[in-house]
Amino acid sequence: MKITQIPLEQAVGLPLAHDLTQIDAKNHKKSARFKKGQVITEADLETLRSMGRENLSVMELSPGDVHEDDAAMQLGEVLCGENLRVTPPAEGRCNLVAETSGMLCYLAETVNRVNQDPDWVLSALAPNRPVLKGQVVAGFRIRPLVLEDYRVERAVAVVRGSKPFAILPFRPLKVGLVTTGKEIVDKRVEDAFRPKLLEKLERLGGGTLIGQRFCTDSLELISDAIGKFSRRRRRRDNLHRRDERRRRRQNPGTAIRSARRRIAFQGTPALPGAMLMLGYAKSPKDGRDVAVIGAPACVAFDDRTALDKLLPFVFAGIEPGDLVRRWGVGGLCEHCPVCHYPTCSFAAGS
Repeated sequence: MKITQIPLEQAVGLPLAHDLTQIDAKNHKKSARFKKGQVITEADLETLRSMGRENLSVMELSPGDVHEDDAAMQLGEVLCGENLRVTPPAEGRCNLVAETSGMLCYLAETVNRVNQDPDWVLSALAPNRPVLKGQVVAGFRIRPLVLEDYRVERAVAVVRGSKPFAILPFRPLKVGLVTTGKEIVDKRVEDAFRPKLLEKLERLGGGTLIGQRFCTDSLELISDAIGKFSRRRRRRDNLHRRDERRRRRQNPGTAIRSARRRIAFQGTPALPGAMLMLGYAKSPKDGRDVAVIGAPACVAFDDRTALDKLLPFVFAGIEPGDLVRRWGVGGLCEHCPVCHYPTCSFAAGS
């Protein structure tokens, strides 16, 4: 690439080699005031002088050179998977933006391998965490103005040989709530779980609470209540249950294990909510799996618990599997005075 710097007055009629950024200190903003390739006119000179420009760069690419904008777009084309879009390059940078609310999925190793070349910059939100429609989930660019084509292709090949970024959308699940504990049934203790659950369903943008049943600590009653919700389902449901009981009472997992239910995990390395449990029951109507969650009592009084880490997986149709065992890293809720979830480490799904 050949770049030539010429005096400002001589640049009239010539295309710019790269974007020129204008800083608005009063409003704390910056933007590309002049774009790469833009032809400078006489009317532009005064603005350029106010930006402190006395010389401008014009360029001519050599064979095998790739401009920063083109490099970013090439990487964006292979990074962009389902329910994402690539923004046009601005100052050499492109972003991936979520087209729907859901779970952000990608392999962290892909990001690390691209960044092995120090002239590449690929940054992303943590994988396996909930994101909202319109949210920027990744940004990428090259640091120099141009890069050799083989180095661009090398980065593209790394991504092409892996999984692209994708958003798995949250599904409009129906949720049945089984609340246990004799003190709740006898109304000696007010049920605090339902409003907490409704807030979480609203955040996930599509969950519908189809009913709530109250049971004492009877295994038979709890199992029957779960089964009744399962039998009335019309589409894939998420069955919630809550344990208000003390540990000396019968373990809530017993009811979930009954009736040939499959246990995905019992207990998580996340606090609060270490006693969280996930199982699956077969729907008697169509044989598909219905998620059955055993939620500990802390869900009723803590704003964020391990349940908040699990629900996005369930609503996105993902079984977390071994990822649950990694929740200990970033899995300690800081109980911030103002909760910023999910823009915090506790939201990351590892």
